[in-house]
Amino acid sequence: MKALTQGRYIGRDGEAALFDAGEGATIVIRIVEHDIGRVTLRRRDGYRLDRGWSISPDGIEPPYEGRPRDDLSGFACPAATVSENGDKVVLASEGLTAEVTLSPFGIAWRRAGDQEPFLRDRPTQAYLVSNRTNAVAHFMARDYEERHYGLGDKAGPLDRTGRRFAIDAVDPCGFDAELSDPLYKMLPFFIVDGARGAHGVFYDNLATGSVDLGCTLDNYHGLFRSWKGDDGDLDYYVMAGPSVPDVVRRFSWLTGGQAFAPRWSFGFGVTSMAIADAPDADARISDFVAKCRQHEIPCDSFHFGSGYTQIGNRRYAFNWNRDKFPDPAATMARLKEAGLQPVANLKPCLLDDHPRLSEALDGGFLVQDGDTGKPAVAQFWDGLGFHLDFTHPDGRAWWRDGIETALLDYGFVTVWNDNNEYEIWDEDALCHGDGRPFSQALARPVQALLMTKLSYEAQAAREPGKRQYSVTRGGCAGISRYAQTWSGDNETAWKTLRFNLTQGLNMSLSGMFSIGHDVGGFHGPTPGPELFCRFNEFCALWPRMVMNSWNDDGVVNLPWMHEAVIPQVREAIALRYRLMPYLYTQMWRASRDNQPAVRPLFYDFPDDPVARTVEDAFMLGPDLLVAPVLEEGATQRSVTLPAHPGGWYDWHSSRHFPGGSVATVEAPLGRLPVFVRSGALVPVGDPSGREDARELLVFGPEAAATGELYEDDGDTAGWRNGDGLLMTFSVKDGALSVRTEGDYYPGFDTLPIRHIGG
Repeated sequence: MKALTQGRYIGRDGEAALFDAGEGATIVIRIVEHDIGRVTLRRRDGYRLDRGWSISPDGIEPPYEGRPRDDLSGFACPAATVSENGDKVVLASEGLTAEVTLSPFGIAWRRAGDQEPFLRDRPTQAYLVSNRTNAVAHFMARDYEERHYGLGDKAGPLDRTGRRFAIDAVDPCGFDAELSDPLYKMLPFFIVDGARGAHGVFYDNLATGSVDLGCTLDNYHGLFRSWKGDDGDLDYYVMAGPSVPDVVRRFSWLTGGQAFAPRWSFGFGVTSMAIADAPDADARISDFVAKCRQHEIPCDSFHFGSGYTQIGNRRYAFNWNRDKFPDPAATMARLKEAGLQPVANLKPCLLDDHPRLSEALDGGFLVQDGDTGKPAVAQFWDGLGFHLDFTHPDGRAWWRDGIETALLDYGFVTVWNDNNEYEIWDEDALCHGDGRPFSQALARPVQALLMTKLSYEAQAAREPGKRQYSVTRGGCAGISRYAQTWSGDNETAWKTLRFNLTQGLNMSLSGMFSIGHDVGGFHGPTPGPELFCRFNEFCALWPRMVMNSWNDDGVVNLPWMHEAVIPQVREAIALRYRLMPYLYTQMWRASRDNQPAVRPLFYDFPDDPVARTVEDAFMLGPDLLVAPVLEEGATQRSVTLPAHPGGWYDWHSSRHFPGGSVATVEAPLGRLPVFVRSGALVPVGDPSGREDARELLVFGPEAAATGELYEDDGDTAGWRNGDGLLMTFSVKDGALSVRTEGDYYPGFDTLPIRHIGG
C-alpha cells in the first residue's frame, strides 16, 4: 500500500475543503451537521463504488439502486469557514472544527470550546491506499485510557479495546460468544470513550476488512487504532458526541433509525428447525398450541423453520411440502385463532435442483460469475446453489411475487430473512446494480439489507396502515430501518449467557435496538433444566424473546421440555408480560428518539466510574437494572448498583439498597433479579398478556417521581402522527399528575397506583 503523507490544499467545493493527497487521491472534508464530520477519499479513477445503502439522514430512504455517494440530501451542511496558516488548514463550522496538517497529512477534530482534539489521526502514515488491490486504510492515534464499543454483533467483552475484528460475515452455527469471529453482520462502526468524552466513527464501506482497536503495537507509530478495507472507498463519518448516548443517537439517525415493530413481536415466540423438519410437522404445531394452553404459557408468535419448504432433505424457497402441511392456510388460521402470529423463514439461495431454478436462470437475476457469465456457485446447507441478486429489479420482482403468493397469501404475516450472509467466494461474482454492475466484493451485505427491505415493503403493501417489521440475521448498518435481529445461532453453554449479554449491548450501541438471543441456546448439547431456566430468565427482558434450537440430539427447546422447571420458566415469561407496558414504551422511544431500550449501566450513569466496569448486568430503559444469573449452581446474585441519590429497590422483595452499594439478592430458579431506580413510575400489565389491565408502580419516598406510558392499538402505522397516546406521569408532594399527548383511547378504564417503599 502507498502512504499518503503529503497534502496540498486545493480549494473549496461549497462548504467542503479539498486536498490533493498524492497518488491521484483527493480527500474531501465536510461538516455535514453541527456534530458530524465527514471525510471522503476519491481515487484518480473515481469511486470504487459510487453509491451506498446505509446512509439515511433524517429518514430519507435510499432507493434500491443506492444513494449516490456525493448526495448530501438530509444533511444540514452548515456554513463553514476555511483558514490557512502555514502547513495548517482549518475547516470550522458551528459546533465542530477540523484542523488539517499538510505534512505529514492528518486531521484533528475538535468540538466548539475545546482546546484539545477528541479525535486525531496518527501522525505517521494515517492514510494508505493500494493501486494494485484497491485496499484502503485509516489509522488514528489512541490513548491508553480510551475504551471502545460497537462493531455490531461481534463476540467478546463489552469493551473492545485490545482486539482486532474481521469485517466479514459467515454462518457460524453454535458460535462461541466470547471468541468466534466473524459472525453475521458487517458493521464498521465503533465508539471511543475517554477523558475527552465520547465520539463515534463509521466507515461507509461494505467490503470485507478489519478494525484494530489496539491489538497491534508498532514502536514506529505510537498507540493507534485502525480500519482497513480490502476494497472500496474510504468514506467515514465522525460523530462528535460528547457522550456515548449522543453518539448512539446520532449514528441511529444517520442510518435511518429503528423500525417500530407491532406489539405482538415483543411477546414470547417459539421456533425450531426440528418441528418444521419433522414428517408430522403440522401435528406438532397443533400439539405446541395445545401445550401452551395446558401449561398456561402466553405466546404471541410461531416462527416456521425452513422445513416447510423441504423436498427430501433439501430446502427450496417458496416450495410447500404438502405431505407435512396439506393445507397451509388452515395451519395459519389455527395459529392465529390461538393468538399466535405465523412467521416464515426464508433463505436467498436456490439449490442447483430447485423446482423453479429455470425461471431465475432465464431471467438472469442470480448473482453472476463475471468471468463466465453464468451464476456464481456457492456452498449452502444441502449442497451447491445460487443466490438471488437483490440489486436486479427483475430478481426483486420475482422474489416479491414469491413472498406474496407462497407466503402472505397463505397467512404468514412476517418474513424471517435467514442465512443471508452471501458466502459467495467467487472473486469474479458480479451484482447487477440496477443496470450499473459492481463486484460483489464491494457490497456483500447490501444483499441482506435489500432482501429485508423487500420483505418489509411486500408486507406493508399487503396491509396498508399497519406497522410492519421483518427479521434478518445478516446485514449492515441500515437494517434496523426494517428489521428486528438477534445475536445468531448461539451455543448451548453457560458462558453464552455472559457473552451474549455483552454482545447484545454492543449491538444496541451500534443502532440495532430491537434485538435478542435464541432462548435456551440454538446449537450444541441439549440444555439441562438449570441452564434452560436461566436462559429463559436471561432472555425475558430483551426486546426479542424467541425460543429457537437445533440441538445435537434433536431435542427441541420448548417451555415444558424439563418438567421440573416448567413453573420457573412460566414465571420468567410472566415477568416479561408483566413489564410489557414498560418495554413497549421503551421500544417506542427507541424508534422515535433513536434511544436504545437495552444499554450498559454507564449509558445512564456516566459519572459513576464503577458503572463502567459492570459487564454482567444491563439497563432496560432509564429505570430498570437487570442482573441475570450467569453462573451454574448460583442461588444468589450480587451486583454493584450505580450511584443514585434515592437508591434502588429489589423488584421481587421491595427491599431498598443505597446507590453505589453492592446488592445481594436471592435468585432461585425462575427469579430474574431486577432493581428499580428510586423515583421511577413503572407501568405494568397483566402477567398473562391481557391488554385491558394496567397498573402504575411508584418506587421510593421522594416528593417527586416521573414515568411514562405509551399506548396504541399495537400495529398502527400512524404512531408518529398522534395515532397513539403518551401519558407522562409525575408525583410531586404526594400528588399524581398526568399529561397526555395523542388521540388514542386505551383499552383500560382505570390505572391503579401502588406505592413501593414510600
